[in-house]
Amino acid sequence: MRSLRYVGKHPNVVLLETCKTLKQIKQIHTQMLINGLFTDLKMLGQFVSAVALKQPEYIDYSIQVLEQCERPPLAVLNSLMRAHYKIAKPCKSFYFYSRIVKSSHNLKPDNYTFTFLIRTCAQLFVEETSMAVYGSVIKYGFDVDPHVRSSLISMFAELGLLGFSKKIFLEIFEPDSVTSTAMVSASAKSGDLVSARELFDRMPDRDLATWNAMMAGYVQWGQAREALDLFYLMQSEGVKVNEASMVSVLSACAQFGALDQGRWAHNYIEKLRLRVDVTLGSALVDMYAKCGDMDKAMEVFWSLKEKNVYTWTSAMGGLAVNGFGNECLELFARMKHAGVEPNEVTFVSLLIGCRVVGLVEEGQRYFESMSNVYGLQPSIEHYGCMVALYSSAGRLDEAISFINSMPIKPHVDAWGALLNACKIYKNKKLGKLAFKKIVELEGGARGTYLNFMRTGRGEVSQVTEVWDCSTTEANGEVHKFFIGDKSNPRQAEIKKKMEEISQRLKLAGYVANTISVLFDIEEEEKENATCVPVKNLRVCSDCHHVTKMISEIFDREIIVRNTNSSYHFTNGECSCNGYW
Repeated sequence: MRSLRYVGKHPNVVLLETCKTLKQIKQIHTQMLINGLFTDLKMLGQFVSAVALKQPEYIDYSIQVLEQCERPPLAVLNSLMRAHYKIAKPCKSFYFYSRIVKSSHNLKPDNYTFTFLIRTCAQLFVEETSMAVYGSVIKYGFDVDPHVRSSLISMFAELGLLGFSKKIFLEIFEPDSVTSTAMVSASAKSGDLVSARELFDRMPDRDLATWNAMMAGYVQWGQAREALDLFYLMQSEGVKVNEASMVSVLSACAQFGALDQGRWAHNYIEKLRLRVDVTLGSALVDMYAKCGDMDKAMEVFWSLKEKNVYTWTSAMGGLAVNGFGNECLELFARMKHAGVEPNEVTFVSLLIGCRVVGLVEEGQRYFESMSNVYGLQPSIEHYGCMVALYSSAGRLDEAISFINSMPIKPHVDAWGALLNACKIYKNKKLGKLAFKKIVELEGGARGTYLNFMRTGRGEVSQVTEVWDCSTTEANGEVHKFFIGDKSNPRQAEIKKKMEEISQRLKLAGYVANTISVLFDIEEEEKENATCVPVKNLRVCSDCHHVTKMISEIFDREIIVRNTNSSYHFTNGECSCNGYW
């Protein structure tokens, strides 16, 4: 028996949705012409819609067929609007909207028309156009339609106009789950997580889309713990998860570096028999890579039947930050052979890969190929990667020359990379310049790089560092630590273990590098502080050195991750291969 979703469709149209080539589509088209089926406008519409929505690579062919019809049905024009926003060609959607409002047979836009048009506006990011569409919505009286309203709420949030989203929502007397979910998602995406959660908690009926929207918002704004807590609440309330839910869970695990929880999530996906599509597969690769398990990341990568540029780039980025620079470049060659076009993020991974193995000239070629070969405009992040590439290789003159020739204003990351290299290669003069530029750009803001230029104890009091927390995972649970914080319920055990580690380090010849600590505290306190290394934007020399020693003394593999790289320490060796 045919599936109910095919009732009302001609068998040729059902067959059309499974076509793989344009030749097959043309064969079905010919058969329908021979049988006179296109005299029925409904049948013509089904054909055009099926090609446009199910075979988007042949959407131009569906438009050619449509052009043969003088009075195309509204549903067909709506389908083509939908198809074009789905393939990110928003301007073409407006062409079909124009055909509706200017039709010779008095077509009028309906709620589907405006839903698709509003989603198109969200892709364009043009405020004037969006406001004009909003005016048309009001003109035709669809501002009271719940689906149109929810699309408007989302559109204004994408434009950064959360106030308009809230205005529309507050005008609704009794918002249903559709508009409430849209408002939760809009607030969460805009970073107003408090308002999003308050509305989420007030909703009497939360469907899966609502849970996913709130969880995705937490992940987007780096609140991984809150995202995982919400997931556990979902489970306790018996909410059935889907692929989108698990993408957020995996992303949260990746942010935390929570490998045990990530492994559990992978097993849970397999237990539920969720379809590991490109998006979920890429999230799995990214999670394992960011948690330092590149063997498993690549195992998942090669097992995926379908890979897109994001999947390839996740694997390349993982290889790069985990110190496998040559393997990253090799994977890029395979990606090109597979016919996958790189994007901007791909080149960030490539440049990091070149940096970790010191391939300066190779990095230069990749950077130049962005615009010369692929037509991609380098961003501030790519320029920062190039400065880091020159700096880590000790080519400081080229680094400062590159900074001075940049067509955009250098950002803190670029100066920070140079500053770190100046510390390593003992270039005090250039380091002071980089230090000055960072102070001008960020002053004492959170995440500054000031702890990298140690010019003597007399200069320590000039700055106050705002430290972030460090996280570690033990037995599937993630723990946070702050310098000086003694609130952990197992503080006595932690202190005892740290004293043991400290004694064994001293017996092995370790001497604390107290100049690495910027806090204006006594010398003995500084030594104690370096015994409990606190992760910041980069791993300091003392943390790097002591972790190598610990890995050898205790015969443990240790993975230390920060915002730029992952370092694998085994038997007193580090994956940085001397390029730290």
